[in-house]
Amino acid sequence: MKKLAISGIILLSFFFLGCPADKKVDDPQCMDTEKSRSLYKLTGKDSIKRCGTMNLLEKHLIKNTKLKSKMDTIEKQCQAFIALSKSGKITDLDTITIPIVVHVIYSKTEENICNQQILSQVEVLNQDFSKTNKDIDQIPQEFKNNASDINIRFSLDSIIRVSSTRTEWGTGDSMKFSSNGGSDGIDPTKHLNIWVCNIGNGILGYAQFPGDAIATDGIVISPQFFGTEGFISPPFDKGRTATHEVGHWLNLRHIWGDGNCAIDDFVEDTPSSDGPNFGCPDYPTIRCESNNMTMNYMDYVDDNCMYMFTNGQKNRMRATFANGGPRESFL
Repeated sequence: MKKLAISGIILLSFFFLGCPADKKVDDPQCMDTEKSRSLYKLTGKDSIKRCGTMNLLEKHLIKNTKLKSKMDTIEKQCQAFIALSKSGKITDLDTITIPIVVHVIYSKTEENICNQQILSQVEVLNQDFSKTNKDIDQIPQEFKNNASDINIRFSLDSIIRVSSTRTEWGTGDSMKFSSNGGSDGIDPTKHLNIWVCNIGNGILGYAQFPGDAIATDGIVISPQFFGTEGFISPPFDKGRTATHEVGHWLNLRHIWGDGNCAIDDFVEDTPSSDGPNFGCPDYPTIRCESNNMTMNYMDYVDDNCMYMFTNGQKNRMRATFANGGPRESFL
């Protein structure tokens, strides 16, 4: 097993990605993007498994009988924060910066993704969470006023590389422990840990909601759906899997609430829906007698057809960092 870390890589500004000076770093050669398209192709069946987050949550709720109560408490804190925000008693304008630790666990050469591919993903997160993504102008007029700058930034703290003989990791969190041949999380109370490894079974990524076990806190993404350069596979080659999963990590549900029209995602300004959308849906797409916000990051559409969070989603995410919030320690 090989472990190598890169420390001190930071974002010098929103548009510039810098590397540490005077440090020898392990940086595998970036794969030619066109070549990578021929190595991995999703089938129609695979594409419906975009996110494994809710299945994981169901398993954790059964395993940990105290988790539901803890998540209920977090939801009460969240709703209290939202109420204070609406009343004008909270004017939270500060930018929140989240340090990222990327654990690259690979059994094949192409899975040992290069630094530039990782940096391209950080850049996408910074764009999507600040409403500066280039495709923001594609939002239909109906939803333009809903689109929000979350005012969260991400900085790359370090990269850990682990060579493994395991070809698939599944959604059981085994990649999060060195004792299983994976990589232990780095101080999850102050870092977003991202494990990049082959999940398998057509799953692009999954995340853990706030309030769950600290040892497994973070998100997991298969390498071919991480970033915009190198080993990437369309139609999930624009870095939006990470945007979606970080949304879960910050307490967002799928936009359809994972249920029928009567089930809510706990966000006021997202229209009701009874299921996910796929591909690149036409506008308007009508579900539950309203136009679906198919372009929201928390739907299941292709990467190049999702490009917004809403003001309500911003309040939910910002609430996790407020006093008494589950991610208050990041501040």
